[in-house]
Amino acid sequence: MEVANHIILIVAVLVTFAIFASVLSSRIGAPVLLVFLGLGMLAGEDGLGGIQFSDFKVAYLIGSVALALILFDGGSRTRRDAFKQAGAPALILATAGVVFTALITGVATHYLLGLEWVEAMLLGTIVGSTDAAAVFSLLHLKGLRLKQRVAATLEVESGINDPMAIFLTLILVQVAASGESLQHAIAHPLPLLWDFAWQLVGGIIFGVIGGQIVLRAVNRLQLSAGLYPILACALALVVFATTQAAGASGFLAIYLVGYRLGNNAHRATAEIARFLDGMAWLSQIGLFLMMGLLVTPSRLLPILLPALAISAVLMLVARPVAVALCIWPFNFTRKEGAFISWVGLRGAVPIFLAMIPVMSGLHNAYVIFAVAYVVVLTSLIAQGWTVPRIARMAGLELPPRPSPRARVELGLPAGVGRSVVAYTVDPMSIMALRRPRRLPLPAGTEILSVMSDGQVRTLQPGDGFNGGDIVMLLTEPDALPSLDRLFGARKARPKAKGIGPVDFTLDAGANAGEVAEMYGFMVTPHERDLSLAGLMQARLGREIEVGQRIRAGSVELVAIGIDAERAPSKVGLDLDPPPPQSAMTLLRLRANEIRNSVREMFLS
Repeated sequence: MEVANHIILIVAVLVTFAIFASVLSSRIGAPVLLVFLGLGMLAGEDGLGGIQFSDFKVAYLIGSVALALILFDGGSRTRRDAFKQAGAPALILATAGVVFTALITGVATHYLLGLEWVEAMLLGTIVGSTDAAAVFSLLHLKGLRLKQRVAATLEVESGINDPMAIFLTLILVQVAASGESLQHAIAHPLPLLWDFAWQLVGGIIFGVIGGQIVLRAVNRLQLSAGLYPILACALALVVFATTQAAGASGFLAIYLVGYRLGNNAHRATAEIARFLDGMAWLSQIGLFLMMGLLVTPSRLLPILLPALAISAVLMLVARPVAVALCIWPFNFTRKEGAFISWVGLRGAVPIFLAMIPVMSGLHNAYVIFAVAYVVVLTSLIAQGWTVPRIARMAGLELPPRPSPRARVELGLPAGVGRSVVAYTVDPMSIMALRRPRRLPLPAGTEILSVMSDGQVRTLQPGDGFNGGDIVMLLTEPDALPSLDRLFGARKARPKAKGIGPVDFTLDAGANAGEVAEMYGFMVTPHERDLSLAGLMQARLGREIEVGQRIRAGSVELVAIGIDAERAPSKVGLDLDPPPPQSAMTLLRLRANEIRNSVREMFLS
């Protein structure tokens, strides 16, 4: 009993420290997963904690469940549009991309470490796939907003590339354990191709069927609201384990279950989303803490230099070459391709896969495990720490949306297709600055009630909203990002002479259609493919002056930077411009200008 209490105390203290450390990491810009991993190493046998943990079987079991839950949450966050935008390039990166990366890294490993070809290729395979936990953490938890196609490619690739990495790892471990040569395995490819096909196709079949079962169970069973998230997770893990037992990819299956649940109306939407968010956080904390405890840093020193060289080859050669070969048919720009290459983050999956050779008793298993660990550390430090800066340099980062002060979603019966949401009005939001008739509410959105100081009041046409008011709306699920923008607090708007206030500064090369969708302004169909600079030039002419504006629905675009060719280099976005003046007012102002000009001409 005393040992059990000890374990509970240690686990609770580690998780608590990890949470506090994550707050500190966000202030210095460090990847939160690196903090969890470092804290685990600090608590391990070479660190201050002195905790000895070397049970790879237990770690593999816990790691399997944690990765499954992370992928389940990631699938539920992946929108249907992401597959439409980036399904093809992501699938090629998740299959052929992993193979190309593994081959190049394996060759480097053979010459840098002197391992046999089978073991070298095994290491290349283990570190060949991007990590879902790291990518989802970067794209969702840090609030980094990228151009939609680039973000969708990275997100979908990381969610579906595990089957290829796991399949190749298991095959190469089997070859190494049996003593066969790599050439013999390659000479008889049919069994390998069949195994891979079943991993992929079986994972899809179990995932699609399992997703439908989970969705129906959530919608049809009458349960307490708190039981729906538990039911969803339990059934998803049943699908995962059943798929694994059938020899297919359980990780792909549970990702598709989450995707199915997250893209269809169901009961307890808000409860399940919050529960999965918490479970994903707990899984990541537990997984990376355990990985940190599992390694002995002093045993990394003998292979540190060649491991760093292998990591450099992976980041600077193998991943860029693989990405270039896989995405060239899809018209990505050079900057987009370079950014996708750099965000090939390695995280828990390589360490998780590196446990398999150790449990199989291969000769150089711990060397492979140690190198994989160094690769993960360098990836999180070099890539994870610099991704936001690289995104800005490549012109791929989009300004953050204002976050709402508080949003509560109320569940409606499945099939209704609409949601009831309640927001608390922030004093610095557009809702507090505009009258209701000037609010650009999304289509299909209705204000149901307004509560001020605990009293429900009827909204009159001339009434406005005050900070702290609670507004309840009936809306479409797709309209929530636009409502978040309306209710979110904005920073103080900078003003410059001849320009006026702006909320965000955008790169003039950003796609007008993508920015229009995110900020709710209007462009015509033939303007959607233009850049912001091209949009302004199409409406104002080829030569533009600083401070010139164009109206786009309820917002205005402002030229705040001009290049040598008199085209915008920076474009400001004013989310709260003055209302457009009537034609009569404009005629009156023009008449006054003419009268003043004539008067000055005769008086001078």
